[in-house]
Amino acid sequence: SHQKVMLWMRKTFAEAAGAQVLFWGGSHQWGKLRQGTACQSRLPGVSAGSGCGHTLLTPHSGTLSSKNYPGTYPNHTMCCWRLQAPPGTSLLLAFGDVDLEPSEHCAHSSLLLADPQTGTAYGPYCRNSVPSAPLLVTNSSTVTVLFNSTSHRSGRGLLLSYATSQHPGMGAASPGIPDPPLTMCFSVYCPAGCKDVHGDIWGNPSQGYRDTSVLCKAAVHAGVIADELGGQVTLSREKGITLYESAFANGLHSKRGSLSEKRLIFHKGIFFPGMILAVKPGATPMCPVGVLGFPVCCLLSPACDDVLEVVAFNASSWWHEVDVLGQDRAWVAERAALSITGHSWAAEPSAKAAWLELDLGTRRNVTGIITKGSSEQHDYYVTSYHVSSSRDGKNWRPYRGSNGQEDKVFEGNADSQGEVSNAFIPPMVARYIR
Repeated sequence: SHQKVMLWMRKTFAEAAGAQVLFWGGSHQWGKLRQGTACQSRLPGVSAGSGCGHTLLTPHSGTLSSKNYPGTYPNHTMCCWRLQAPPGTSLLLAFGDVDLEPSEHCAHSSLLLADPQTGTAYGPYCRNSVPSAPLLVTNSSTVTVLFNSTSHRSGRGLLLSYATSQHPGMGAASPGIPDPPLTMCFSVYCPAGCKDVHGDIWGNPSQGYRDTSVLCKAAVHAGVIADELGGQVTLSREKGITLYESAFANGLHSKRGSLSEKRLIFHKGIFFPGMILAVKPGATPMCPVGVLGFPVCCLLSPACDDVLEVVAFNASSWWHEVDVLGQDRAWVAERAALSITGHSWAAEPSAKAAWLELDLGTRRNVTGIITKGSSEQHDYYVTSYHVSSSRDGKNWRPYRGSNGQEDKVFEGNADSQGEVSNAFIPPMVARYIR
């Protein structure tokens, strides 16, 4: 392992009060439940069939698409997804894209949504019978989504997101966001599974993002939500900049982008439903004013971070190199600090289970990590890694992320030049990081 590293903590002025804004509405299409539309499995959060594409289903939100989306969906295929919300809640479904080749009564390719318990159906949908509104509000906690196709020539297929009635302000997994005035905050609920949907993002957490970026995908890149869970995000639309720099963060590459009129900035703060707040650059945030439309960010602050001081470094081993000029070069643990120029830390070349340990001096709230390789005479970098934490330096706990099931593997660097950041969601409270 050859790497430099930096940890950070996020400043949080206050916890979110949970305000949401509902951006969509409209009538629904109703119909009778067709025979044979239920998934074979009765287990919640499952998909079955050869036509299933990107799928991430959780009890509170998720994202699903047909195979090959946004390319042409395959002939003679089907997929069935069974969505199950917690008891006492109902499902809201956002149609990101429905592009199925038209036919009479959508007989050749179709999307059908049904409640197996009551026999209520929505659809069938195809290109000549599209959903009447981008958001479908159901009265059920269980919905079966059935996609099927026969022979066809064109069509992107479908992209659909869902959330429960606890999160009505849902943003779709595709581009397109509300359009509040500049410097005014709004809140959107991003469903799980936005990381791998089609669409680009431009920019990075420090600069902000081009406003044509896929919003919820940018939120994953910025580290304000975990892709496997989704969550509420708060942001403002502000004046654009001349150039957006690319970055690799939280498993996503953003693109380098040119001038845009507006940009998206993610925030932490207190939210008041049905209010907006204008904040001039450099001014102290004002009290919220009661203007209907969007929630306010009081104590407005970018989602920026404080760099944590490391008081001591330790490692499983370090490399003692004698270069071509016969000079000694020690790749010791202390050289892992991101601020140090020149070569980094490197483990003994024969080491099989190398580790680097950081002592923060006291217990701290750790919300993320930045890594970089070493290009000093050697092209060294780490492509993936695990993280463990300890409060006493003796008992170690592997970081398992938001799902808590398996040790999380973080994506590292693809070269020795660039920096890569990864967020800890949820954060760790620890003195020692390894």
